[in-house]
Amino acid sequence: MPGTYSQLLLHIVYSTKGRVPWITADIAERLYPYIGGIVRAEKGMLFDIGGVEDHIHMYLRWRPDGPVSDLMRAVKARSSKWVHDTFPASRKFAWQEGYSAFSVSKSQEEALRKYIAGQVEHHKKEDFKSELRRILRAHGIEFDERYVFD
Repeated sequence: MPGTYSQLLLHIVYSTKGRVPWITADIAERLYPYIGGIVRAEKGMLFDIGGVEDHIHMYLRWRPDGPVSDLMRAVKARSSKWVHDTFPASRKFAWQEGYSAFSVSKSQEEALRKYIAGQVEHHKKEDFKSELRRILRAHGIEFDERYVFD
């Protein structure tokens, strides 16, 4: 086969360092499109992004020739610098060290989009730690509680 064809759909979740509630509505309104630009610059396609004050969920298509770790390094580094430059009062803003990435079946796309869009309402009932543990378990990912949160 002469070409490479792929549909690598990912749900990526990451939080602010220490889950500090830095992502206000004013910041999110500008940060989310900025992150979309980073993903595009890295040759990915961001379909949805959302979250609450202390973490973000992204639904994206990624390319087969690039490590997800390279994408996340670029997203975190460039968006942190942008937050510092754009919102001087947020000079201490930082992302957590790691992230979680989950494969997404095209058949589950609509459910994931609704889940991301409903983050504000969802987090009235479940905190981030419980949410992430639940998602990790749902995907069959083994983890040591000591290393999941900073």
